[in-house]
Amino acid sequence: MNRELKRVSTVVLIMFLALFLSSTVIQVVSADTLRGDARNARSLYASYSAERGAILIGGTPIAQSRPTTDEYRFQRTYTNGPLYAPVTGYFTLGQGNTGIEGALNNYLSGTSNQQFFDQVNAILTGQNPKGAAVSLTIDPVVQQAAWDALGDHSGAVIAIRPKTGEIIAMVSKATFDPNLLAVHDSQKVIDTYDTLLADPSGPLFNRTMSGDFDPPGSTFKLVVTAAALESGKYTPDSQFPNPPELQLPQSNAIITNSGRDTCGGTATVSIADALRLSCNIPFAQIGLAVGGRAILQQAEKFGFNRTVDVPMTSTESVYPRGLDDPQTMLAAFGQSSVRASPLQMAMVSMAIANSGVLMQPTLVQSVIAPDLTIIKKLQPTIFSQAISQQTATTMTQMMINNVSNGAASNARIDSVSVAGKTGTAENGVGEPYSLWFTGFAPANDPQVAIAVVVQNGGGIGQNGTGNMLAAPIAKKVLEAVLFR
Repeated sequence: MNRELKRVSTVVLIMFLALFLSSTVIQVVSADTLRGDARNARSLYASYSAERGAILIGGTPIAQSRPTTDEYRFQRTYTNGPLYAPVTGYFTLGQGNTGIEGALNNYLSGTSNQQFFDQVNAILTGQNPKGAAVSLTIDPVVQQAAWDALGDHSGAVIAIRPKTGEIIAMVSKATFDPNLLAVHDSQKVIDTYDTLLADPSGPLFNRTMSGDFDPPGSTFKLVVTAAALESGKYTPDSQFPNPPELQLPQSNAIITNSGRDTCGGTATVSIADALRLSCNIPFAQIGLAVGGRAILQQAEKFGFNRTVDVPMTSTESVYPRGLDDPQTMLAAFGQSSVRASPLQMAMVSMAIANSGVLMQPTLVQSVIAPDLTIIKKLQPTIFSQAISQQTATTMTQMMINNVSNGAASNARIDSVSVAGKTGTAENGVGEPYSLWFTGFAPANDPQVAIAVVVQNGGGIGQNGTGNMLAAPIAKKVLEAVLFR
């Protein structure tokens, strides 16, 4: 009898411990995640019962909650909504939250673990509960400059401080007005959301870091150059054959340079000149010599094939594994199935600008409690050691030459040394090109790294180039940072 009782007692004890453990995980470890889940309707409606914290830029709200007379008590409003939509996202009924509104919903709604005692204090004192404010790293002058420079083009601009990872501009077009999704009419919200979702221009996608990415074109030559130099087998002066056209191995496909001639008019060309003049055929051969595995490893040090939380989670940029020789050669100049976001290409420039150290990109300067105490503050962190300091120094000079005397000349700024690389990426037979620029300035003391993509050929099909359209956009944004 005692033996059976012990067995039952043991089973009951195990069940109790299992229940205790699962409850602890749900209530403590997973609490913030569950509250932040867009499908958690209870959390959503609870958020409306409190004054949601503001999203700030330089102390000025770009998103805030205003009192209403309806059942929800507060309504979210956005200042200059289309300009900041990729950053703020939206807070809405029934369609979840995006952007900072979604990624930091627990802080903004006042329901994070760190704000538990604030909630208790509000109950005991009879005060209205209030969420924390989130102060962003965005610079309003640079944001506006990026918006204006991109103009009516479909595409994106992102600017980041390479030494800290602070994102100071994030512009994506087409865009939308989050105020239209913040109304307290569920049917209107659904109708607006469906209209935006069906819009072929894709206004709901933040093109700086999510959606269907473009091939990076010749901007990817920076990654291949880094892989070549890091291997220790090559220098900027290493020579490669420079024919006007080249048949890919195991294939009938012929590749050419952009001008359909020899790049620079010589029988061989150095890696430095191939980068400066943006030669496709030499880079295809460099890629094959360096090898797909080495390029993959280098790409992943820069952030390819990984998500990045800024704190919104980015879509992975892709350098495929297991490429054969012809695919590796095409990938070496940013074609084949290589895909990249502007965030990713800005990260490549960030690492080169910061002596090879890639910092974690972020939009969040601080999280501020209603009593103005700091809950969370930016602490710059290292994402990876992407390349050596020596390689970074060498590549900086190569990128300076690209702008001063090469294929990225439209990014030149008087009295400022600019390092950069353009790209003109193909998207298929007859399809408009994707036009790129990435770089940083000043090259001797980098204050900002940038990436620009202009989609749909900038409206001129296959007649545009990265230097023609993307580089001048980058120039205007760099000037907004440097000449304040």
